[in-house]
This record gives sequence, structure tokens and C-alpha cells, in this order.
Amino acid sequence: MTRRLAQVAKKVGVSEATVSRVLNGKPGVSDATRQAVLSALDVLGYERPTQLRGERARLVGLVLPELQNPIFPAFAEVIGGALAQLGLTPVLCTQTKGGVSEADYVDLLLQQQVSGVVFAGGLYAQADAPHDHYRRLADRNIPVVLVNAAIEHLGFPCVSCDDAVAVEQAWRHLVSLGHERIGLVLGPGDHMPSQRKLAAARALASAGGAELPDDHVARSMFSLEGGQAAATRLLERGVTGIICASDPLALGAVRAARRKGLVVPTDVSVVGYDDSAFMNCTEPPLTTVRQPIEAMGRAAVELLNAQIGGSSVTAEELLFEPELVVRGSTAQAPRH
Repeated sequence: MTRRLAQVAKKVGVSEATVSRVLNGKPGVSDATRQAVLSALDVLGYERPTQLRGERARLVGLVLPELQNPIFPAFAEVIGGALAQLGLTPVLCTQTKGGVSEADYVDLLLQQQVSGVVFAGGLYAQADAPHDHYRRLADRNIPVVLVNAAIEHLGFPCVSCDDAVAVEQAWRHLVSLGHERIGLVLGPGDHMPSQRKLAAARALASAGGAELPDDHVARSMFSLEGGQAAATRLLERGVTGIICASDPLALGAVRAARRKGLVVPTDVSVVGYDDSAFMNCTEPPLTTVRQPIEAMGRAAVELLNAQIGGSSVTAEELLFEPELVVRGSTAQAPRH
């Protein structure tokens, strides 16, 4: 007990006597200090005293699928910073292959009595994935916000980058450079953002008086290696422009072209999606469609904070406009 008092006091920067007063429900402590002490208990992994458990912690779960793709640390930075400004402490939950699942993290966060949860790139985007853990959050009235397209009927507010506009920008850019055989590297078939991107590409091809052949669409897991394998299949089918559903997929496509002895962008143009860190430092620098991470992250936190404060928010999706960033991985279509 003494060690716990000392640790919490040190973390908050108050005396052990003040911590003791909070734990015993005694008067004479400001609300701000009281909340800071309770948050410190949560962060340090101590149980709250029974009489203080009714209140939710000032903790917010931030659940991400991975940190390999730089877009997720970027979202974590924006969302974490915006939460901290509101006096909320982000708890970063990153899934690991064969390790802790999204559902496991939800159980953990419920045990910690979190104030809310923000998900980015989670199982809500995949129609065939398990979704029971979202129902558990809804049943307990835990505030939740989802980042980027979700399956229908979950009922949570959602902040998304407009996938259809993203593909339209990339497609029109390649068409303006004379590309007629354009291929797509997308995520799995049940992945909602990929479904939206595909629908937009089919509509654009149709509007241009052609159809998008099925063999110009390759699906992959979201990794550089997956992108390389998918792009290799597209290159064998003669595409000269490739639109990818993430920047790591696009880097995989560049590598696939090189392995086949092709030059990017002379022989094949590649467009990414996200504009995550260091895409201007690749060789060639990557043309990509930028997600407005700052605006999306702040909107997600505003929606969450409104729910935490007891306000009702719309479950409709907020769509944010992406922006094409033209760099060195796209050029005029080859003449052969």
C-alpha cells in the first residue's frame, strides 16, 4: 500500500497524504487533482478502491491494427495529442500476429473502465470478420468512434477519407498522362474501403467508354510483400498504371516493376494512398493520394469527447476530401 501511494504521488506530483485523501474519499482535494490521482492508478495498473469504481477512468483506448504502416503512428500522434489536450489519456492497443486480438483488447479496456474507444483500420472494415466485441461496447454505452469506412449497422459515428474521390483523383491523373490499361491493387474482397475504391474505378472506366477487366484488379494483404505479389500479376497482364490502396502496397508495386526489369515511371506509373511519412524520400518519390490525417484525427476526438460529455452525435459518416500529391512515380504512358 505504501509503495502504491508513493508511486501514484510521484506520478501526479502531489504528496502521499493527498493521494491517501483521494483513495479514502476525504474532502479537501480539487477535482483536477482527484481525477489525476485516479488516472494515475489506472495507468499504473492498480485497482481503484471499491467506492471509486463507479466512475469511468479518464482513459481512452486507441486500437490500431499495426504500426508497420506509417499511417497508423501518424493517426496515433494526432489522436493522442488531441485527447491529451482534453485531459484524456490514450491507451495504445496494437494487434500482433497470433497474439492479442482486437476483441481481447476490448475486454481489457472494459476492465479498465475506459471513457471511450477510437478504432482505426479495424475489423469493422471487414464484412467477414468477427464483430461481437463492438456489440459489447454498444451494450455498455461506451463512446466509440471509427476511422475510415465501416460495414453497415454498427451504429457508431465514423470519420472517413472519401475512397471514391481518392480513386477518381488517381484515375484521372493517370488518364491525363495517356494511360489506358490501369490496374488496381486492393485489400481483401470484404474490405469496405477497397470495395468503395473498386466501385469508383468501375464507374470511371465505364464513363470513359470501357469496362475495368476483372484481371486488372489484384487483391492483397496490406503489406509491401503483398503489394509486390499483386502488382507482379498486373504487370504480366500488361497494365501501365497501377493505383494502390496504401503506400506500402505501392512501394511493393515499385519493387515488382524493378524485379521485372521495368523502370518506374518510364515503363509503369504507380500511385499510392495515404501520403504517409517518408513517401517523398523513396526512389522515385511516390505520387500518392493524401488522407487529411490531422483533420480526421481531430474530428474523431471531438465526436468521442461529445459522447463522453453525454451529447448525442450523428451515426452518419463524416467524409473528408483527400488530395492528390504528384511526385516522381507517375509519367506519360509508354508509347509501345
